[in-house]
Amino acid sequence: MSPLYSRPSNGSSPVSLNGNNHTNLSPLPFPLGLPQETRIRKVLQLVQSEPAHTIHELALQFKLSPSHLQHLFKQHTGVQLGHFMLESRLLKAASLLENSNMSVKEIAVAVGYEHTSSFTRAFERRFHVPPRSYRHAGDRTKC
Repeated sequence: MSPLYSRPSNGSSPVSLNGNNHTNLSPLPFPLGLPQETRIRKVLQLVQSEPAHTIHELALQFKLSPSHLQHLFKQHTGVQLGHFMLESRLLKAASLLENSNMSVKEIAVAVGYEHTSSFTRAFERRFHVPPRSYRHAGDRTKC
């Protein structure tokens, strides 16, 4: 299972990864190591393997209310479930942009967005470039 990621805490600006001007991805440690709660570990695995899940779907799967699931997740990880899900989706999207020929629309749907415009806004907020520019910057570094 890969770690959570966040922006650097030192306030630094985006740095170059593989020649792209992308935000530095640094591990965000859990306060007490990996969660001991089995359900939370399973939620982490599900979200990272299939980022298109919603909080409601996860709550139903674990027979919890959405608010109780969010509370447990925050209690055991120190991170809000919604933030973790968003970060997982956007990291998966960045990977797909770099390593597939899928269109931006197909990637948006694959990571759980109904509207490409919402995906593009979220991606741009996270990586400071639109998805197409992110992909094209990656193409230049592969030459």
